[in-house]
Amino acid sequence: MSIHFKHRRMMAPDIAARKGGEPIVALTSYHAHTAAIADNHCDFLLVGDSLGMVMHGYESTVPVPLELMVMHGRAVVRGSKKALVVIDMPFGTYEESPAVAFRNAARVMKETDCGAVKLEGGRRMAETVRYLVDRGIPVMAHIGLTPQSVNVLGGFKTQGRTVDQWAAIEEDARLVAEAGAFAVVLEAMAAPLAERITKSIPIPTIGIGASPGCDGQILVMEDMLGLSPNVPKFVKKFGAIGGAIDRAIGAYAAEVRARTFPAPEHTYTIKGENEPAAAPQRATKKPKTPST
Repeated sequence: MSIHFKHRRMMAPDIAARKGGEPIVALTSYHAHTAAIADNHCDFLLVGDSLGMVMHGYESTVPVPLELMVMHGRAVVRGSKKALVVIDMPFGTYEESPAVAFRNAARVMKETDCGAVKLEGGRRMAETVRYLVDRGIPVMAHIGLTPQSVNVLGGFKTQGRTVDQWAAIEEDARLVAEAGAFAVVLEAMAAPLAERITKSIPIPTIGIGASPGCDGQILVMEDMLGLSPNVPKFVKKFGAIGGAIDRAIGAYAAEVRARTFPAPEHTYTIKGENEPAAAPQRATKKPKTPST
């Protein structure tokens, strides 16, 4: 009897081992069907709390609840087979203390079967990163522009545009790496600083609005597909899906109003209509068995 093993997923150590090697490819994903498509091309999929803005209409990521991350995380894990699935810890679920962070991160991993979580913050979160990693939870860090801090930062502002800011950001990168993070996202960061950090720390850097010199890149899927109406400067639109959806829905609406949809090929007839009738079968009697 042969035993068939399913394809092994990428794991956090696999991503960590790509430091300085082939560039790491990543996208956000929030649904099972997009996860299945992206799984063919990506090394990891991030269930980002950006889903609050992209899918649920929030003005920032701050209002996103943990339950929403768990629900979308389950869908992405079900839809993918090969890529590592990383789930964002939303605002308010990890900052209070390492113990609170562990409780919520453990819930996310148990209820979604994901492979890692992501936390925003550098030096202020280093202790928490170490606490989680020591207890079996792989952590991806996130520094530079941290969207959950938008109310403190005063908006979505690029980081490291002046050299006097560099030392603090470099220290953030060094401390999360020393704490045990397997990778770190560098968001909206001046390219020379991102390149400098990439060369100075032993874990992969994942750029989003950072530098092509990072160890990998990530974008919000809806942004790069052309579904989002307003996108940051660092987004390249690799598709125009938004326009295609608009045209398709317009064509559908026109055909409904013209009563040309549904056409006969899209409807069902009653049984027997326009179909040859089945030939009746003759009833046969079972021969009697002679009595003894």
